[in-house]
Amino acid sequence: MNWIILVIAGLFEVAFASCLGKAKEATGNDVYWWYGGFIVMLTISMSLLVKATQSLPIGTAYAVWTGIGAVGTALMGILVFKDPASFWRIFFITTLIGSIIGLKAVSH
Repeated sequence: MNWIILVIAGLFEVAFASCLGKAKEATGNDVYWWYGGFIVMLTISMSLLVKATQSLPIGTAYAVWTGIGAVGTALMGILVFKDPASFWRIFFITTLIGSIIGLKAVSH
């Protein structure tokens, strides 16, 4: 169950990073809504991370959480924010995914 909580925490990390990207593009009062979303998503992500680390090793949990956030945010950058999708960028995103799976596989 704590692995599921950790994955959800990682997805909320993607959400808070995406809110920052949208805030950068926003104008007027919309900026405050995106920053408000950032604070809410950050709070949820951190709370779920704390919950997951109660039974998972901190090193593994934190690495998986940041890995999910890094992969998800890089993909959001490509799909939503029109970041370049070069071969090497996709290659290294794929190696991050492999590393996350590997950490899950070797943790007990």
